[in-house]
Amino acid sequence: MSTSTAERGTTVPTRVGTVAVVAHRKKTLGGGLDALRTELVAAGVEDVIWYEVPKSRKAPKKVRKALKKGADLVFVWGGDGMVQRCADTLAGTDTAMAILPAGTANLFAANLGIPEDLPEAVRIGLHGPRRALDLGKLNGEHFAVMAGAGFDGDLIREADRKLKGRLGRIAYLWTGLRHVRGELVPTRITVDGAEWFDGEASCVLFGNVGTITGGIPAFDDARPDDGALEIGVSTANGAVDWARTLGRMAAGRSEESPFVRITRGRRVKVTLAAPRTYELDGGARRAVTKLKVRVVPGALTVCCPKASER
Repeated sequence: MSTSTAERGTTVPTRVGTVAVVAHRKKTLGGGLDALRTELVAAGVEDVIWYEVPKSRKAPKKVRKALKKGADLVFVWGGDGMVQRCADTLAGTDTAMAILPAGTANLFAANLGIPEDLPEAVRIGLHGPRRALDLGKLNGEHFAVMAGAGFDGDLIREADRKLKGRLGRIAYLWTGLRHVRGELVPTRITVDGAEWFDGEASCVLFGNVGTITGGIPAFDDARPDDGALEIGVSTANGAVDWARTLGRMAAGRSEESPFVRITRGRRVKVTLAAPRTYELDGGARRAVTKLKVRVVPGALTVCCPKASER
């Protein structure tokens, strides 16, 4: 069966075509991957293209194989890192992504209203409307939730894997408080060709959705279908400033913080005086001195709940 293509930002019910599963085998949801097979069989899905990977960075190769085999719909089993790797590969194709939120934070799924409930997530994947959503692209790699450099990148890099496994999303904030340095680095930011910030900053963030790492509502007005990215810069310096900043963000009042400045744009260039670790959707990358960021409108088709279900 063929699939229809969603217009950007709209919800279009579609029929299911060739189905693939790309799963991070170390992640869990509901009854596990055996239960996922059972759900798909019960739904009448036949001849599923099935791949399992031990690490999210191995997922793109499997997604490309699924595309070559004609997959119209790819179920992605894992957390935000797994979703980001798969979204980066699926971007610009007509193949839809269905998210099975089996990770720790599951921020992209949560922002879209996809529950951590296996039968319901499968139902949304097979029968839910499909939306063509924006992605961000940083230094050549797509992201769905957010990207950043500075404090947030350091937070992710320093996070202990065992702690993250035990405490879940709380681990992000706990690790941040333990390792916060908030070091100020001379930073220059241009937005859509105009200089927007030139001064010392401890963190630069780019948001495609509102709720980011640690479940913090950083960007109150962010939408993944508006053709723009939210851009934030923090001048917080040290634990006290960061405690105040995180408190305002957690209360959904980011714009009220004296250490935060927010705007919106389509293309951003950042020049840092010293290398900073950057991250995409919770995954740490190398330290760099330049960030080139842009929005890619309608880059990814995602199976979502109906508006009335969110």
